[in-house]
Order: sequence, then structure tokens, then C-alpha cells
Amino acid sequence: MSKDNKEELKNDTIKENQEEIKESETLTEEVLEDIVEDEVSELEEAQNTAKEFENKYLRVSAEMQNMQRRSNEERLTLVKYRSQDLAKKIIPSLDNLERALAVEGITEEVKKGLEMVQESLVSALKDEGIEEVPVTTFDHNFHMAVQTIPADDEHPADSIVQVFQKGYKLHERLLRPAMVVVAQA
Repeated sequence: MSKDNKEELKNDTIKENQEEIKESETLTEEVLEDIVEDEVSELEEAQNTAKEFENKYLRVSAEMQNMQRRSNEERLTLVKYRSQDLAKKIIPSLDNLERALAVEGITEEVKKGLEMVQESLVSALKDEGIEEVPVTTFDHNFHMAVQTIPADDEHPADSIVQVFQKGYKLHERLLRPAMVVVAQA
């Protein structure tokens, strides 16, 4: 082989190698692009999944906080009104004590004893937040009008003329309305 042939063969080999390298570079770039696209799509999918789990976590966390808040509010309400049932059972006894005190002919000692029992019951109820409904002017939220009379100079319209039965409330909750006679115009 001549020198020129050797050189030509060498150049051809170099060209072939260069073409192979270009082809492999092109193939490598395409493979890399495919790999990058796959990785990017996997990353986006993972980010979407992470966002979805984060949203679920935030919702569940908010729901738990709401449940705890409602539970605390219910517990406070139960504590605030825990004596309601007992008060409803004791109030008729107070009514009976008032009727007994209104009876004529009882001795002073018996009357004093009944007053002491009445005062201790009223005091115990006040300690629990139970108090009488005020009876100044008629309020349909706290009073039950069992009778009406015409208003006059002595009793203006919507004034309470007589109380048949006292009303009681526990904090702002009405236990029993006052039964009253109301003056109407």
C-alpha cells in the first residue's frame, strides 16, 4: 500500500469515526432529552402528589381544630348549664315555701324557719347562676301573660300588675317564664 492510500484510508477512517461520533452524539442528546423529559414529568407528578397530600393534610388539620373547638364549646356549655335540671326540680319547692309563708295563722318560729330554708335555697341557686326573672315591664321573652286588665293611671300599658308565679333563668337561658297579669291599652 502506498503512502497516499494509507493516508486516504486513514482519512476515511477518521471521517467514519467522526460521523459515528456525530451520530452517537445525536443519539446521546435524544436519549438525554428523553431522560430529562421523563425526569421532569416524574418531578411534576411528584410535586402534584405532594400538593395533593399537603391540601389533604391542611383540610384534616383544620377539621381537627374545628372538632376540638366545638368539643371545648360543648364542654363549656355543659359546665355552664349543669345545674339546669336540678334547678327545675327545686323551683317548685321554692313556690311551695312561698305559699306556706303566705298562710295566715302559722307561728313566728315556723315562719322564721321557712324563711331560713327559702333564703338558703335562693342563695344556693344564685351561687349556680340561677336568678329570678325581673318583673317590671312585660317582655314576652321572659313573661307569660295569663291575664290582661285595662291600663289606667296607676298601671300604664305593658306594666306588670300581678305575679302569679315567679320566673327563673340560668345565665341567659330561661328556665321558667313568670306568669303575670299585664295592663294593656
